[in-house]
Amino acid sequence: MDLAARVDRIEPSATVAISNKASELEEEGVDVVDLSVGDIVDFDTPENVKAAAKDALDAGHTGYTPSSGIPALKSAIADKLHDDDRRRR
Repeated sequence: MDLAARVDRIEPSATVAISNKASELEEEGVDVVDLSVGDIVDFDTPENVKAAAKDALDAGHTGYTPSSGIPALKSAIADKLHDDDRRRR
């Protein structure tokens, strides 16, 4: 087995590729919301988010979500960003 030849065929994951692209855009001055990779943040999780997570666990929501995301969550995020943008104008 030629390990070097096999290693050369490995491609980065789509998640890593998206994260890299987001970093490139940020370096170019583009305002990016990068949701590709989880990172350690420098603030505690808000209490309402902790409570919602506990409620979801208690309701049995313990499996994987669709790879495209949870439709209701995506809609709520879009609404919030839209409202935030409207307030800034």
